[in-house]
Amino acid sequence: MIYLDYNATTPVEPEVLEATMPYLTAEWGNPSSSYKFGAKLKGVIETARAQVAELIGAHPGEIIFTSCATESNNAAIQAALKATGKRHIVTSAVEHSSVLNCCRALEREGIRVTHLPVDRDGLLSLTDLENAITENTAVVSLMWANNETGVLFPVQEIAEMCRARGVLFHCDTVQAAGKVEIDVRNVPVDYLSITGHKIGAPKGIGALYVRRKTPFVPFVHGGHQEKSRRGGTESVPLIVGLGRAAELARQKLPDYDMTVRPLRDALEEGILGRPLTLPLSPGGGEGVRWTGEGSGIPNTELNGHKTRRLPNTTNITFHGIESEALLILLDQEGICASSGSACLADSDEPSHVVRAMKPDTAASRQMIRFSLGS
Repeated sequence: MIYLDYNATTPVEPEVLEATMPYLTAEWGNPSSSYKFGAKLKGVIETARAQVAELIGAHPGEIIFTSCATESNNAAIQAALKATGKRHIVTSAVEHSSVLNCCRALEREGIRVTHLPVDRDGLLSLTDLENAITENTAVVSLMWANNETGVLFPVQEIAEMCRARGVLFHCDTVQAAGKVEIDVRNVPVDYLSITGHKIGAPKGIGALYVRRKTPFVPFVHGGHQEKSRRGGTESVPLIVGLGRAAELARQKLPDYDMTVRPLRDALEEGILGRPLTLPLSPGGGEGVRWTGEGSGIPNTELNGHKTRRLPNTTNITFHGIESEALLILLDQEGICASSGSACLADSDEPSHVVRAMKPDTAASRQMIRFSLGS
């Protein structure tokens, strides 16, 4: 098997599995218990909380454990609305379905949502964002890195703009965490979402960063767990797994780019052919353009900005063949890839991300996402 779908999920790291095993066997107590057998697990949870916090430069007390990034995204958006009493959300047309469908549900409740467009390279206009924010905007929810194309949004500038306008900013960093540097001490984001299974932890565990003094209303009500910010008995094995995975991701981050990018670039070159240096304008100046000709596969086209994207992700349109047909052929050869988010794999809808980038073409129905791991 050739696995090229790391943006969908990653294998559990051996060190993570080893760390979780004691809490699936001998140490199976309830951390909310008053007796030592369960209560001692509170310290284990706090160790994991510190490990997750360190990955993004946060204080451990700013981390809330959740079931997944979908919960984290929903919790952040709902908290901003409830805390501010405002009824407007700004997001983009290329967000993950967990954000877009949350916003659609809120629209049915009377919340107004502005979906910012992107250009043909998947890039966002800061001017569009500036113009979209109003006095009634509760939250801006924009991802750090796109899950389908890997395109990076200018999060530093977005966060500073939101801070200047007095608007809460939520960032989905599911694809960015562990692949690019994230430091909330320098980027004034208010809410930030992470999931475990994208960085080598098991599925079913995520985290939400909430900056100190940022308003937060619980999304899941229950007991006193997570300092009454998220009810439900903590899954100690999964929390330990996320903590250990975050620690490993932080250790590997300095070498991640130089390890993965050459593999991604070699894959692109094999499919698209060698890039040709052509004039960018009649007046001169040169730049790299992918042509889809030469030694590569004919009629192929890169989706997403050439350089402003994650080092592990490439999204390519294969003109003349539907995505699902090509995925079947790849699967028969033992190659795992996708035509978009794994959360929408059962849908026959075209990629909403590529459609937003290239609405006048069939690219959204004829594309494949390849995502690599270290």
